[in-house]
Amino acid sequence: MAEENTDIGGSIEDEDEGSDDPNLQLELNAFRAKWMSELKPSCGASGLSDRLLRPKGLKRTQDIAREEKATELFLRAVQEEQNGAVYEAIKFYRMAMQLVPDIEFKINYSRPPDADRAGGNYMEDNDVDGEIEDLLAYFEQQLTLESSFPKICTPELEMTHMHISALPREILMYIFRWVVSSDLDMRALEQLSLVCRGFYICARDPEIWRLACLRVWGRNCTKLVPFKSWREMFLQRPRVRFDGVYISKTSYIRQGEESLDGFYRAWHHVEFYRYLRFFPDGHVIMLTTPEDPLAVVPRLRTRNTRMDSVLLGHFRLLQETDNQTKVFAVVCKKKEEKATEFQRNRFCRRNPAPEAEHTFHVGLHLSSGGRQSFSKLVWIHHSCHITYKLTGETVVTAFDLDTMYTPFLFARVKSYTAFSEQPL
Repeated sequence: MAEENTDIGGSIEDEDEGSDDPNLQLELNAFRAKWMSELKPSCGASGLSDRLLRPKGLKRTQDIAREEKATELFLRAVQEEQNGAVYEAIKFYRMAMQLVPDIEFKINYSRPPDADRAGGNYMEDNDVDGEIEDLLAYFEQQLTLESSFPKICTPELEMTHMHISALPREILMYIFRWVVSSDLDMRALEQLSLVCRGFYICARDPEIWRLACLRVWGRNCTKLVPFKSWREMFLQRPRVRFDGVYISKTSYIRQGEESLDGFYRAWHHVEFYRYLRFFPDGHVIMLTTPEDPLAVVPRLRTRNTRMDSVLLGHFRLLQETDNQTKVFAVVCKKKEEKATEFQRNRFCRRNPAPEAEHTFHVGLHLSSGGRQSFSKLVWIHHSCHITYKLTGETVVTAFDLDTMYTPFLFARVKSYTAFSEQPL
């Protein structure tokens, strides 16, 4: 009886499973049909998109190649135009415009072009001066390519007033000459060139550096050889500096007089300074004083100083055959106004001293000391010429250059170039 029940139970379970299978199959088939219906349109769309994207990708590749070729031809035309080959430049311009009509607006100016596209290297790793020249040419080319009427600079932010970029180049160059000023403040010019690439180009203008060289060496700089540019001549050729003062400090110990009781003898430590201040127009100031530089240097800014012991004169640069640059100066005391008749009668003596004029001749060797160029002056000559006015006789006294003649060392003074009195 139990076995029959188990058979009946098993048959009942089988019947339940068999009854459920058709429903599951129907649901499964419906799900598969729905899934296939969702897949078929997408497959068709993907196939269609593949067929459409293939010619689009090919066209895009062709457009990129055409634009690269047009860019190469356009930059080649710019290079030919800068070299003076106008007809060759027109030919390359025409070829570039035929490929891409608006190629001049599509060129990427964020990086320098390659050497084979631009026709030359923009940076030379081995030559520092070459880097500067190439950077200058690169900036000029960028301004030329950006617009047919390039501006020196463009404002970074919107402005309600007129920007300096609206000024003509001639007026801007005149402002730069005021920056340099008659004191030849080339340091300020170099700082001004760091503002933007347009100011960099203006600061490298050959005319400014040529005027600076003429003001320093005069007729002795009519030729550039062996230098490549006026700027290179000004920076590398030995010269005295005008933006500061040369200072020589001398100290020694002098024996004093013996005391009254004879127990000790005093020793004195003597310390004094010599100052040399050069001006671009050829004038020089020489001063010997025990006063500290902090008190003396501000008073040497101009030649119209009121210090009584100052010596005024002229200097000249001379390059000897041994390729050494020497500085020769002739200085004398400021001419004092003649005393009035009353003072002369009051302080006259029976045998007045003959009137004489004292002139000092100084010779110095120019060299570089430490990191600064042309910052050291070494004594090579010092003499006093006494000319008697009554007889016209001149007596020359040469001084021995011993340890009392220490070299001059240059000290830059910012206040000397803080104001511009007249342009270069």
